[in-house]
This record gives sequence, structure tokens and C-alpha cells, in this order.
Amino acid sequence: MATATSTFQRAAALDDVRRLGSLVAHVSGHTLALFADGDDVRAVDNRCPHMGFPLHRGTLHDGILTCHWHHARFDVATGGTFDQWADDLDVFPVELRDGEVWVDLAPLGDPLAHRRARLHDGLERDLPLVIAKSVIGLVDGGADPVEPFRTGLEFGSRYRAGGFGQGLTMHACFANLLPALDPEDRAHALHHGLSAVAMDSAGMAPRFPVRPLPGGETDVAVLKRWFRQFVEVRDAEGAERCVVSAVRAGADDRQLADMLFAAATDHRYIRTGHVLDFTNKALESLDLVGWDCGLAEIVLASLATEYAEADRMEESNAWRHPVDVVAILEHAFEELAAVLSGHVRSSETSSETGMGPEEAVLLSDDPQATADSLVEALRDGAAEETVAAAVARAAAVRIARFHTSNEFGDWDTALHTFTFANAVHQGLRRSPSPELVRGVFDAAMSIYLDRFLNVPPARIPQPDGAGVDAEELLEGLSALLDRQQQVNEAGELVASYLAAGGEPRRLHAALGKALLREDRDFHTIQCVEAAYRQYELTGDRLFPIAAARYLAAHAPTVRAQGQTYHIARRLHRGERLYEDDAA
Repeated sequence: MATATSTFQRAAALDDVRRLGSLVAHVSGHTLALFADGDDVRAVDNRCPHMGFPLHRGTLHDGILTCHWHHARFDVATGGTFDQWADDLDVFPVELRDGEVWVDLAPLGDPLAHRRARLHDGLERDLPLVIAKSVIGLVDGGADPVEPFRTGLEFGSRYRAGGFGQGLTMHACFANLLPALDPEDRAHALHHGLSAVAMDSAGMAPRFPVRPLPGGETDVAVLKRWFRQFVEVRDAEGAERCVVSAVRAGADDRQLADMLFAAATDHRYIRTGHVLDFTNKALESLDLVGWDCGLAEIVLASLATEYAEADRMEESNAWRHPVDVVAILEHAFEELAAVLSGHVRSSETSSETGMGPEEAVLLSDDPQATADSLVEALRDGAAEETVAAAVARAAAVRIARFHTSNEFGDWDTALHTFTFANAVHQGLRRSPSPELVRGVFDAAMSIYLDRFLNVPPARIPQPDGAGVDAEELLEGLSALLDRQQQVNEAGELVASYLAAGGEPRRLHAALGKALLREDRDFHTIQCVEAAYRQYELTGDRLFPIAAARYLAAHAPTVRAQGQTYHIARRLHRGERLYEDDAA
């Protein structure tokens, strides 16, 4: 019998193990596979750490245990895997006592440290299942969700030569959605974001960062001017050195945002708004992890390539013909300089005396009237943030009224305008500047160019909520999104739920859950996140209606990524995925 201080427990008779070669033993809630290995006996968790296949069905040869399902291989003595897509196998110390096999089930090592190490393995090798197991283990083990987010942010910034892109943007979007999600869904959101970073970085060369100027310029205003000059001539390295130098010079988040946003709006709607949106997400990512965590330099420097290589809409036919909206904007900017000269506004200190522009004008087919209405609103005292919010709402209307008779790819056109408008709005809340206000005008012109996507306009539902059970409606959202192209039905459901007094928090959690179960689509993730951020600021039900319509247009997907996550979740819970009932 075991002594009072021993953690060993009897598992099996030694003769049985040697006679059979291997057998299954159930000890204190653990299912073990015992293997005869020469004169020794090895005890391992009977579930393959890859996907839970029973290892007693595997083969042990020359000290290597092979799982027969995916052929993962393990050193049976230490549990170390030879295949990084699997995982190290849990092994247990064995003692042979008087013809019996005793096994020590006491935990070995630090499980959180192991999960941290495996998260890096998953990111480096683009292994979604490894990432899922790691983030579930970390979050359930009590780690702050910011920790795995920070790991992904640093990895994507260091190991993707192209710099900040779609992967890191999705990573930031999912992190922004965490407060809206039910607690049990937050690890799933982190898994999606981290997997997006890994996929976006896979096969890419690492980034080799540029050092700051050696004891050189520390005047942030000068570095801002140089940065814009280098972006103008598409010199990514020169631009990057200015950013790095500004960070080292002690520029704060508002100064760095001002520097970046100025260059992002020196040209019109660059790369269909992605550059400014990526920049906003980089800044928001640093808000989440903390500006003092040492990542500002590498994260912001990784944006430089996007700035230098972006296409510029003044070079495109659509912005020049048949109406030269660039010329309209250039004239408006001349007026804008006079309107904004000497004014310093922020979301904290502005004294707003004017109203924003009329939405009907923003949605009209007269770009000159649109530009004039924006200038007039600012001249009348409307805060830049207020005008930006009005434009963001008008951009969301294009999605809420998007007619399903349009080409499917046109959803993306309306989406680009909305996420750009949201990024401009968020940027002005952070660091208002005359340069960034130009982005409000760019967004308004893009709304004008998108006008035919609302011909004919889809009806924005306006139910009164009478006689409707809000909770019953919300429970039907998941089933609705199991069917293709339930666009108008999804918008109607959301509108009816809110009109019936449904709790907005539960709606956003449900939309988030629906987003998480689909395979990742960059634009759908952007739309749901931007709509959530705008709703948090305004309480306007238009935004979740627009988000639900966009999500419904892109659902259902194959949902393979969700299957990977749920396998990891079941393995973490210790469920028997593939073991025989008799095992």
C-alpha cells in the first residue's frame, strides 16, 4: 500500500502489462495507457494530445510511441513530441512494487509556462489547434486575456515582413469585442485573432527593424514633417526611421497618432481606407497592452510599408470621372484651413454649438453639396468628432440599405467606406487635427460614390415591438444564420428585438457568438467590430442592424475553424473524444 506521504497509486498487475504489451488503466479519474518497454513500464495519458485518439491503439517501437490516427510520434519516456502540430504527451512516473505497477499522478511542471511556450510554437508554425489549446489553457488557468493578445501583437509585428496587415487587424477587432462577448466565448475570440496573425505571417520573412536616428532629431514636429515627405516619395525605410525615432524621443500616443494620421490623409482614401484603419487598430492594440509595455516602436514602425506602397484614389478613374471629386475636395480643403485655423478641439474640451451635416445631403447624389455641408457644419461650430460621427452613420446606412440584387462583391465596397469612416471618427476622438479632418471628407466622397449600391434601397426595418417576445427572437438568430442570404430577415430580427425592449448587451453577445462560429472573413469581422464601437458611442440601433445584415450575407461558412476550437475545448475539459466505452 502507498504510504501517507506518497502520491503513487496502484494501476495494474505487472504480469498483465508484460503479457499484453499494453493496457488501459483507470486511476483516480485518469485514463492511462500502460506500455511494457523492455524491463520498464511506461504510463501515459491515453488520449493523444493532438486530437484525443486512444493511444493504447498505437504502436511502441524503439522507445517511440506512434498514434495511428495522424501518426504523431512521442518519446514514451519523456512525452516529448517529434511533431510540433501535436503536443507533448503527459507521462507519469512509474514504480514497480511486488509485481504491481504504481503510478504517480501528481502534476509535473508549470502548466501555464507550457501553454505560453506552445502558443509561440503555434504562431511560428501556423498551427490553429495548438493555438486553441494554448489560449484555452491560459485563460482557464487564470491568465489575463491581454497576455495572449500581447503575444500575438508582438509576433505579428516582428515576423511579418509586410508589416501590420489583415491578421493583426482581425486580432485587434476580436480583442475590442471581448467586453461584448459572453465570458465563455472570450477564449474563442482570442483564438480567432491569434490564428489570423499566424496565417497572415506564415511563409513570410521576418521584419528587420530600422534603428532610430543616432542621437539625432528629437523634435516630433520635425519628425512628422520628414515622415510625410518620405511617405510622399514612397520611401518605406525613411518613413519607418522617423516613426522609430519619434517613439524613442518620447512622443506620446496623441503625437504619434497625429503624425501617422496626417500622412494617411495627405492623399485621398489610400488603399480604399485600409491604411488608416490599420493605423487605428495598431493604436487601439497599444491601448490594450499599454503604451509602456515596450511594443509601440515595433508595432507602429510595422505600418510604414503600407503607407509607402498604398494606391491613392486621386490616381483612380472613379474619383476623377465623370465627376472629379478630388477637385471638389481640394477646394473644400482650402476653405477648411481657414475654418479650422486657430481652433483646438477635442472630445474632452470642445464646446459644441453647431450640429452635424444633414444625413440626407450626405446620402445625396451631389458631391459638391456634400462637401459644402461638411464645411458649413464645421464653420457653424460643430466639433470635428460630431461631423465624423454623422459621416460614419451615413456610411452604415449604405450597408443597412444595401439591396441584395447587387453583385455580392459590392458588399465589400460599402464595408470599406464604413470601416474607414469609423477609423476616422475614432482617430479624431483620440487626436483631433486639421489633417485628419480631411479623412471625414474622403469618407463622405466614398459614400457618394457608393450611392448606386442603394438603388433600389433596401428598407430599414422600423418595427414597433408590440406583442414580440424579445428573448424568443434572439434565440432564433443562430438558426436564421444557418441558412444562406437571410439578409433582410436578420436586419428585421435585430430591429424587432431592440424595439421590443431587448437588452443591447445580449444582442451584441449573440452577434459576437454568431461571428465566432463562422470561418474568419476579414471584412465581416471589421463590420461587426466597427458597428459595435459605433453603437457603444451612440446607442443607435442602425449599427447592429447593418452588422447583422452584413453577417447574414456572409453566413453560413464551412465552420471548420470552429470545429478546431471545439476539439481543443473538449480535450481541455478531459472529455473522451474517441475512446471506446469499454476503455
